Amino acid sequence: MEFDLRKAINAISDVVQNRPAPIREFDQIYMKVADMVIQAEYVARVFDNKDVVFVGDGDGIALSAAHLKAQDVINYGPKSITLLDFDERIVNSVRRFGEKLRPKIEVSAYLYNVAEALPPEHFGAYDGFHINPPWGASNDGESVIAFFERGGQATKAKSLGIVVIADDPDLPWTQEVLRDTQNRALELGYVVSELLPQLHFYHLDDAPDLRSCSCLFRRIDPDRMHKTSQPLEPARLDNFYGKNNPLRFRYVRERITLNPDRESEQLYRLEKLEVNNERRT
Repeated sequence: MEFDLRKAINAISDVVQNRPAPIREFDQIYMKVADMVIQAEYVARVFDNKDVVFVGDGDGIALSAAHLKAQDVINYGPKSITLLDFDERIVNSVRRFGEKLRPKIEVSAYLYNVAEALPPEHFGAYDGFHINPPWGASNDGESVIAFFERGGQATKAKSLGIVVIADDPDLPWTQEVLRDTQNRALELGYVVSELLPQLHFYHLDDAPDLRSCSCLFRRIDPDRMHKTSQPLEPARLDNFYGKNNPLRFRYVRERITLNPDRESEQLYRLEKLEVNNERRT
């Protein structure tokens, strides 16, 4: 791994300037810049010349990997990147930035919520997936597993998946979620190919020392792939974003304001999720 560190940090800074402010309610807690460089380079290396899908990406790792390649900081990276995210602000920001990266790399972004079935056009369409989901401290890792399942559904028989989740040996819940994620991965035909422990720090005021690992999975048993994609059962939505904080909203919708300098003016609205034809409250 050899590249100009200053050029890399400057490229990632462009991505950081482009991404919208995080919404803590939905566990949008952003990775620190130096660790974004590390993760983006790793993603570019693992998914070199591959079509990769990011199921959620508030951090901006997808654009970071693409931008490093487009700026010739590195000479490898994905052939194409597709983002599926429930936050319209993130989707639109990726689309705008992605226009600048053509023709060196194809970047697309679509609204999608993991509570819903994966759209057919994305089912089995990609060579690999990347997720950094809500870490599942209050739901036994169910949020991580839901994102993992969607990533697996979106990829081909022989595929790779990168999972970024909490990793702190002094916090038992992080180790239990890591264990349960690996167990579910085995059921879905994956094995752990590589684990980079305690790799990333975050802008997290109440737990500044909490880190995440980057775990690379490789599918070795395509017969265990899901043949279809179904909506998540209502019970799996409980505590999705933390204790007593279920998955209730389908989309974060971007709101255009005529007063962009007014910080108090909310720049988004929330669209309720319908479960069994009823709006979840």
